[in-house]
Amino acid sequence: MTSAPVLSLRGATKNYGGATVLKSIDLDIQQGEFVSLLGPSGCGKTTTLNIIAGFTSPDAGDVIIGGQRVNDVPPYKRELGMVFQGHALFPHMTCFENVAFGLRMRKAEVASIRERVLQALDLVRLADFSERYPRELSGGQQQRVGLARALVVNPRVLLLDEPLSNLDAKLRRAMQSELRSIHTKLRTTMVYVTHDQEEALTLSDRIALMSNGRIEQIDTPEGIYCQPKTRFVADFIGSSSFVRGVVVGIEAAGARIRLGDAGSVLAAHEGNLQPGGEILLGVRSDRIRPVPPEQSGALRGKVLDRVFAGATTHLRIDLGQGDEIVAHLAEPPADDIIPGAMVHVGVSPKDWIILP
Repeated sequence: MTSAPVLSLRGATKNYGGATVLKSIDLDIQQGEFVSLLGPSGCGKTTTLNIIAGFTSPDAGDVIIGGQRVNDVPPYKRELGMVFQGHALFPHMTCFENVAFGLRMRKAEVASIRERVLQALDLVRLADFSERYPRELSGGQQQRVGLARALVVNPRVLLLDEPLSNLDAKLRRAMQSELRSIHTKLRTTMVYVTHDQEEALTLSDRIALMSNGRIEQIDTPEGIYCQPKTRFVADFIGSSSFVRGVVVGIEAAGARIRLGDAGSVLAAHEGNLQPGGEILLGVRSDRIRPVPPEQSGALRGKVLDRVFAGATTHLRIDLGQGDEIVAHLAEPPADDIIPGAMVHVGVSPKDWIILP
C-alpha cells in the first residue's frame, strides 16, 4: 500500500494579467523522492515551485503538505527549504554564519547550532571553509553553502530553483553528482526546477514534463525517454524524428506501417489501430542504425548530411514525402555513406513510438 504523499497539488491554477500560466495542476510527491519540474521557459515550472513555497498564492486549487492544506500558511511555517538560482548568501557573514542563520531564526538551542552547522558543511565537503566569506569562495562552493543552509534546518521538502544554471558545464556536472549523492544519503524529498533535460534525467526519480501551464507527462526518466505519451514529450526529451505512415495490416508482432516509398516497418503497439488509418511514428535518434537492404523493415533514404560529433556520428536522411530522420550512430558508418548516397536504415519494432 502506497503511503500518503508528503506534498500534493490539487487543481493548482494561476493567472497573471488575464493569462492562465498554470492550468489545474495535479501532482503527488512521495517521501524521499527527487522530482524534477522540467520544461521550456514560460511553461509554469517556477510558478509551480513558488506556489508550493508559498511565495505565490494559487487562484484555484490546493497545496497540501504532510496531509494539511497550507494555502493560507506563510512560507516560513511550511517547513520547507529553498535553494535559489543565485546563491543568495549574506556577503557580510562567514559560511558558518550563513548556514547557522536559519537555525537562529528558528531559535534553535545554541549548543546544537554549532554541531548541526558543521555537520551540514561537512555534508557538502566545506567543513574547512566555515570561516571564509562568500567572496572568498568559487561559484560552486557558494552554491554548496546555499545547499547546506537549506538542509541544516531538516526541511520536510527541499525546493531547488535552477540552482546550477549559473555554473559552467564541467562544474555543473560535478554539482549534479554531488547533489545526487546527498539525496541518496539523506533521502530528503526534493523538488527541482530545470530546463535542462540531461540534468533532469541524471538527477530524478521522476520527471514532471511541463508545457503551456500543464503537466504533459510525469514518469521515471526511463519512462519519459522510452515511452513518451505525446509528440511534445518525445521531441523535448532527447533527439527524435517523426514520420507519417499508413497502417496496412495488423500482425502478431505489431502493426505493419507503410512509410511512402521508403518502405514498411513493424511497430509494436497496444492500441486499437485499424488498417488504412494514418498515424505519426516517432523514433529516438540513437535507435536508428544502417542495415542491409534485404533486412525486414529496412527503410531506403538519401543521406542529406553527415556530421562527426565526437562519440557519435549524425546522419540526416530524407525518406521522401517530406519526412526526414536523424540517426546518431555510436559506430562511424561506412566511408561511402556521405551526402547524396542512398542508405538503408532499420529500427526495432519496440523502438517505434506510436503517437496521437
